[in-house]
Amino acid sequence: MKKPQGISLYYYDSCPYCRMVLRAAEELDLELELRDVLRNDAYLRELVEATGRRTVPCLRIESESGDVRWMHESLDIVAYLNERFAS
Repeated sequence: MKKPQGISLYYYDSCPYCRMVLRAAEELDLELELRDVLRNDAYLRELVEATGRRTVPCLRIESESGDVRWMHESLDIVAYLNERFAS
């Protein structure tokens, strides 16, 4: 399994949209850093402070230069993962 650097998924387990993203990552053989916003209040605070939203899934993408981009919407996240990591 590939573990991409600088990518974290803010999610919670029972969210169907999060499950869709996790399935896509599994199909791409990716091990994403998972940040469960229901089990860890610090992750929820990070998400809200950075985006102004509490909605998940949200992918945090940190570039090699340190720039951070936040991506909401499960279909956008799946498309990004496929574009970046599909063989």
